[in-house]
Amino acid sequence: MTLYPSLTLGSSTFTWGAQTYIMGIINATPDSFSGDGLVRGDDWVSRRPCQAEVHLAAGAHILDVGGESTRPGSQSTPLGEELRRVIPVIRAIARKVNIPISIDTYKAEVARQAIEAGATIINDVWGFRMDNDMARVAAETGVGVVLMHNRSKPKDAVQQAQLGGRYVGVEYTELLGDIQRELSESVEMALKAGVKEDRIIVDPGIGFGKTVEQNLELVNRLGELKELGCPILVGPSRKSFVGYTLNLPPDQRLEGTAAAVTLCIDRGADIVRVHDVTQMMRVAKIADAIVRRNP
Repeated sequence: MTLYPSLTLGSSTFTWGAQTYIMGIINATPDSFSGDGLVRGDDWVSRRPCQAEVHLAAGAHILDVGGESTRPGSQSTPLGEELRRVIPVIRAIARKVNIPISIDTYKAEVARQAIEAGATIINDVWGFRMDNDMARVAAETGVGVVLMHNRSKPKDAVQQAQLGGRYVGVEYTELLGDIQRELSESVEMALKAGVKEDRIIVDPGIGFGKTVEQNLELVNRLGELKELGCPILVGPSRKSFVGYTLNLPPDQRLEGTAAAVTLCIDRGADIVRVHDVTQMMRVAKIADAIVRRNP
């Protein structure tokens, strides 16, 4: 059953409720937490379009390109460097694939140039709260937007060898209530700027300013965010809550990610953002066959 108006981006139409859509991650960074962004020099310019084709062949519905690591404790990337990383990649991918490309950034200028290069979705990990011009860029260009909840603060991040970073000591008055309220504020910012309601997707921000325990609770209670009236995107792939629960490094979190993806779909996720597209596409198909009765 369709819960919200469908979203059309280019030749792709997303009919919410009909199936789970897969967003494939393409990291154009030298320091991604997951290890898949570890390239040097201009390697990513030639390698990332190839990765895009692999994701497409595996069934990805969206490709998400990012040029700044968002791992716990990471440092901000200068505007010029982020542009250098992502714009050539998006331009090259747009020549090779015909599915929507998302730009993972909270900087309005990066979003603007990415859209000119071929992106049709802005994936803002700060939900339009970091750059005052982002909502305007989204409204003027008419692209789709992903508004994510985020309470990340460097002081709350701790690092552990092999397992990487995680957040500790982050306090919420009421976890799902606070997330819903703050996402509602981001949605209102978008609407006031002129972004059309059917362009808006929300993301509760698994792993962003939330402890391991809070992330587990968030996955379990994800369905409560349906009250926002927007499609839901989630990104549990290889995240620290999986690694710390299983005591495994990022490259050994496939099964844990699969479990989280399955539960997120059961709780109402419309899009899952993942590194391992082939495997998670299979997971989503089985989950949809059970949850959506859609074999």
